[in-house]
Amino acid sequence: MRVLIATVTAGGGHVAAAAALEEAWRALRPDDAVERVDLIKFFSPLHKKIYADGYVQIVERAPELWGLLFGKTDNPKVARRLSKLRRIFPSNSRKKFSDYLKRFKPDAVLCTHYAPLETLGLLKTSEGGVARRPNSTEETGTRVTRPSENWKHPFVVCVVTDFEAHALWMDACVDLYCVAAEETRARLIARGSRPENAVATGIPIAAKFSAKPDARAVRKTLGLRDDLPVLLVLSGGFGMGPVAEIVAELDKVPQPFQTVVVTGRNEALRRELATQTRKHPTHVLGFVTNMHELMAVAGLILTKPGGLTSSEALALGKPLFILNPIPGQEAANSDFLLERGAAAKVNRVEDLPFRIEQLLGSKKLAEMAKAAKALGRPQSAQAVCREVLKRISPAP
Repeated sequence: MRVLIATVTAGGGHVAAAAALEEAWRALRPDDAVERVDLIKFFSPLHKKIYADGYVQIVERAPELWGLLFGKTDNPKVARRLSKLRRIFPSNSRKKFSDYLKRFKPDAVLCTHYAPLETLGLLKTSEGGVARRPNSTEETGTRVTRPSENWKHPFVVCVVTDFEAHALWMDACVDLYCVAAEETRARLIARGSRPENAVATGIPIAAKFSAKPDARAVRKTLGLRDDLPVLLVLSGGFGMGPVAEIVAELDKVPQPFQTVVVTGRNEALRRELATQTRKHPTHVLGFVTNMHELMAVAGLILTKPGGLTSSEALALGKPLFILNPIPGQEAANSDFLLERGAAAKVNRVEDLPFRIEQLLGSKKLAEMAKAAKALGRPQSAQAVCREVLKRISPAP
């Protein structure tokens, strides 16, 4: 079988979800031809700069504007009109992606961002709108799928990477929606999706978040004390948010604890925090690849409620503390987590010391951890792949 996983670098979550799907598919079917493509590679340098950096700049400098754009476009009719309008105008990046699809001839395309749907929809329309099922042959007892000569259009899967499905994720070319939770699925169905074409699989996360690291060994490796709880402060891959202010406010909490701060790719922030002296033991890290270990030893995770980060924490049964979510998808994710008791929230950094003091060692924190574990879907990436295979894999 030939499988394409398509994404776009717009924040780190879409790319991380794509990587998780590739890992899961290769584990399930190692003989398949699997490729992962970031549509940014087809953009012009200017387009790339605007698309990759534009989101970060808007949410950092004008979050209210982002919230306005998010709200105005979160209407299926508006989203369809925007899609039709975009498709009228020629696009060099769209043509490059279309040519790529025709060369690779995938049997299935798994999209962790809505942008690929525009090209896939045009391709499906131009080729008659019939989704092709793979042809198969048998070799040494193993089903092997090869692209047919008359390849027209792949099976299209939309993998929504937030707990609420924005209207832009919906497109007529989609054969299957894989979403975070039953509530997300219900929203799609209410907006016109067929019930059999939407499945609650969870947001795809890496397999390492289904493991259980030795907490004592991780603490020793990181130089953390065994007798103090750990607060994990995350800034996201781009090091956004008032992280320095958060760390300063945490020092006002009277109870003893230790803090691990992850600044992502913001090297200036890492250097700034690393030179400061704190009352509570504080470990400052830059970009990390062992987030599963850091989360495993944390008693509470202070973070922006991105879909991927939240899903990783839930998979490990870790409660979240949300600070000032940006309007739009973060606010929607925040609402989902708060309603289900897996998170607490403040809108102002100066409220943090009192709330943390109330939570540390409390029954409420234990209840939040229990709720987080109940929501967690550590096998989400495998679940997506199995749902796709169930629909396209030839009968044995």
